[in-house]
Amino acid sequence: MNPPSNQPPSPALLQILQDVASGQTNVEAAVESIQASSLGASADMQTVPGATVDLGRQARCGFGEVIYGEGKSTDLMTQIVQTQIAVGQACLITRIDATAAAQLRRVFENTRYNPSARTLRIGCGDESLEPIGVEGHSTHVAVVTAGSTDAHVADEAAETLAWMGIACERIDDIGVAGPQRLLAAVPRLRSAAAIVVVAGMEGALPAALAGHVATPVIAVPASTGYGAHFAGLTPLMGMLTSCAANVAVVNIDAGFKGGYMAGLIASGIASAKSEAASSKDA
Repeated sequence: MNPPSNQPPSPALLQILQDVASGQTNVEAAVESIQASSLGASADMQTVPGATVDLGRQARCGFGEVIYGEGKSTDLMTQIVQTQIAVGQACLITRIDATAAAQLRRVFENTRYNPSARTLRIGCGDESLEPIGVEGHSTHVAVVTAGSTDAHVADEAAETLAWMGIACERIDDIGVAGPQRLLAAVPRLRSAAAIVVVAGMEGALPAALAGHVATPVIAVPASTGYGAHFAGLTPLMGMLTSCAANVAVVNIDAGFKGGYMAGLIASGIASAKSEAASSKDA
């Protein structure tokens, strides 16, 4: 089962499902309608000049296609966003500079630009695009930094989680140079469904943290450190060779990938909790 998404399904698909629920059409006819209409597999992709937009990814994977902004023109990004918005898919653009973001914000009404994360989120309507706090949510992800200079990578992870509709708790600057800071944060970390840990220098924090929790830890090496750090290669190698069994590693400065992986974990847990509650009520 795909994890739940905060992005609404297309109006056409909703109408077909409502017709099935009301008895106006049967399942077989609904399947034929989906296959024959713009909801079918051949229309999951829509071509715009310079790109093929994967509109079916939300149905297949739970979340829509993310736009990598670096190297793309504002005209191309505008066309991709318009295509996604037209079918009810809220947008996330990563690695977008301030100039391009400003141009897109003049075109679309409901936006959130994070200059530190270099992300731009665009809503389909007037929904809030603010990050989701943990209060009132039984499932959340913790995003942790070893040092304050790692914040821009953690911000990308946090914005990705917000786009996914996942509650997020930030815990910053608890690296191994001051181990008492990590120990003080452990009780909070144990309540998270998954933990994203961003660390530069020697990249020791994910392994040190992982030994305190029964939780998947997504390690993100940061390009923060002195010469022998090799722009993130040293923490990457250290994280990949970690003895801690619950550590998985993504690419250097890949806050989006770390946030997305943690979000999928949290979405699966939230879905399982919801199904368990429904079964109990039944």
